[in-house]
Amino acid sequence: MLSRWFIKTHLQYQSRQCKDEQIRKYQQAQLPLLNLPIKEAPLLALDLEMTGLDPKSDQIISIGLIPIINGQIKLNQGRHKLIKIAGSVGQSATIHGLVDADLQLALSLDEALQWLLKEATGRVLVAHHAPLDMSFIEQALLQQSEHANSKKCRLYAIDTLKIEHQRLLRKQPMIKEGELRLNSCRSRYNLPSYDAHNALVDALSCAELLMAQVSKMGGGDKIKVSELLS
Repeated sequence: MLSRWFIKTHLQYQSRQCKDEQIRKYQQAQLPLLNLPIKEAPLLALDLEMTGLDPKSDQIISIGLIPIINGQIKLNQGRHKLIKIAGSVGQSATIHGLVDADLQLALSLDEALQWLLKEATGRVLVAHHAPLDMSFIEQALLQQSEHANSKKCRLYAIDTLKIEHQRLLRKQPMIKEGELRLNSCRSRYNLPSYDAHNALVDALSCAELLMAQVSKMGGGDKIKVSELLS
């Protein structure tokens, strides 16, 4: 995990350099959260469904969000948005189950990003394999920027996959293929198996996994946000 000093310094730098007001507000709102215990920090579990795995050529088609407040998952506040894309979902429909007709009344990418930033401001993002989701959001924000000289803003998140990777390596020398998939991770905490590849369901799965991981690590009142951010 990155040091709190590094993350704080980088967030401060980015919030000064960023030309987009809403992104700047998001970055600034992260700073006071770094030193909070996980149990007290407002968290937001997130999952994306995409047309592929390359943030420069593939597109986000849905976003699922589940808030975690005071260590409690707020299922009734979960939200799921579909996003219009250029072209067709193609073969990716076999993974996420969404077809072109499902996206006809969806939000534009710009509308979805503005909604996401509004929901995420003042909260710490949580995702399973966070670097992938963050890279798609970062790239989308850069593409939608109205400022010609804008630079990609680095987004920080708690990565439940990375937490599990580190925990497993303390117990065994090697990690087998598939052991870090979301449902595989959940099974080690006796969490139920859900149907994967729906953004809202996967966001809930991630939220539950984090709470289980934190409990095993000593509890949300002892672990600070900055200790898990990456």
